[in-house]
Amino acid sequence: MTLNTQPNLARPDDFYEALIDMHRDFDDAQSQSANAQLILLLANHIGDHAILLEAMQHARAGAAEPKA
Repeated sequence: MTLNTQPNLARPDDFYEALIDMHRDFDDAQSQSANAQLILLLANHIGDHAILLEAMQHARAGAAEPKA
């Protein structure tokens, strides 16, 4: 299995809205906790260690890119 980095969400706008709504009325600590729990749930669902490492590399590289 390889990491799919191509657009793959059937309803990306609906997902983004739900993700933002998940954080509604949370303070920073609660938001960070919700993000961590979501990451761990999705990692468990994926289950493949190599795929998860590749995803982390992509996420780190994206976060390290200079902001415009």
